Amino acid sequence: MRIALFSHDSLGLGHIRRNRSLAFALARDLPALTGREVSGLLIASSPEATRFDLPDGWDWVILPGVTPAPGGYVPRALASSMQGLRELRAAAISAILDQQRPELFIVDRHPFGIGGELADAIDQVRGHGCRTVLGLREVLDTPSVIAAEWEKVGGPARVAESFDEVWIYGDPDVYDPRSTGEVPATLAAKAVTTGYLSRDRPDDGGVLPAGTVAAGVVTADVETAGGRTRPFVLTCLGGGSDGGSLASIAVDAEPPDGHRHLVVTGPQMDTEEFERLRARAGAATTVIRHCDDIPGLVAAADAVVCMGGYNTLAELMATDTPALVVPRKGHRAEQPRRAFALAAAGAVDALTIDSLDADVLSEWFADRVGRPADRSQIDLTGLATVPRLAAELIADVRAEATAFGSATAPTPTTAPATTAPASTAPTATAAAGTAPSARLPITLEETSHAV
Repeated sequence: MRIALFSHDSLGLGHIRRNRSLAFALARDLPALTGREVSGLLIASSPEATRFDLPDGWDWVILPGVTPAPGGYVPRALASSMQGLRELRAAAISAILDQQRPELFIVDRHPFGIGGELADAIDQVRGHGCRTVLGLREVLDTPSVIAAEWEKVGGPARVAESFDEVWIYGDPDVYDPRSTGEVPATLAAKAVTTGYLSRDRPDDGGVLPAGTVAAGVVTADVETAGGRTRPFVLTCLGGGSDGGSLASIAVDAEPPDGHRHLVVTGPQMDTEEFERLRARAGAATTVIRHCDDIPGLVAAADAVVCMGGYNTLAELMATDTPALVVPRKGHRAEQPRRAFALAAAGAVDALTIDSLDADVLSEWFADRVGRPADRSQIDLTGLATVPRLAAELIADVRAEATAFGSATAPTPTTAPATTAPASTAPTATAAAGTAPSARLPITLEETSHAV
């Protein structure tokens, strides 16, 4: 069985890391669910993707990249017009999918890629009997902004015609984009919520054994003799391209007594900005650019401050580390809406960057260390749910092929309901007949959850 996943990758590592998590989950669970071996391709356009490993039998395909610009996108490096680059990417995607003939094609967030580059490829794979899925994080943006984006790609009806299902990677009791209107009714009819992609995420590097520090950290600042960690608090900024304001506050904050403060800026922070931060850091604070295992650091820290990206918070919620989320300001309303929805659900604390300074952050650290967070109320089982959804879709298309008398169609197989442990097998929530969460719709524009 071949599976393909696509992410357009104009900024940051979020799309790549989300699809990579899905690849590991599918590789782990689909063979038992279907009785078939599984391999696949992840189509991306960030050269940094290849530093992440993949399951056996899977590989990366890296397209020439794009970067955001006023009014749209421009080629990241290739000497080409944007139209020329779009045509090149579209031709490459179509050729790859035509040769590989996947049975499942999962597209992350942008249904037709950059400038409609996926439109022909989606029609092509559907003509071969491939099932198509649009994967969405649980928060998109304000409903008005997202409505305009749906219209820009041809409207919700066109998207619905091109995809068999929409998978929403979140817990509808925390935030339901069907209730806010971010996922309009035409798409909501095909939408299923999976839970957050939190538990059983693949490691970016080595797993942190209890009380040790991951490779890549300046270990002398947080280790004692024998490799055991001193107590430490952590500030992490995702990719780092937009984390300068939070980092500037963090390096001036005082960690609690007996603690170190580790600030991980992210590999995409500007080099000069990184060097300025490192020069300003006090004696108890260490600033580094990258760590191979941020989730391991989050789990080992006594408290963490972070921004509001999907992957950062999905990984965080698999731990009991107390967290202060300071969402990115501007660009999109996605991060503030996510941060304050999770704060309302009791999973994190949240503050806007405008209401934070070094003194406030120092006080928050002092108050939260030693107080583990309880996140048992949040559905974190998306990486167990997705393979079951995939198995059902693939079984459907194989059954249809058999019903129409295809000479080449293998006998469809479906796994019994007991294949996966009951503790990791929540029922996916379909849009039809599901009552919206009582918390929604919610207004999150400029509010700040008290901490």
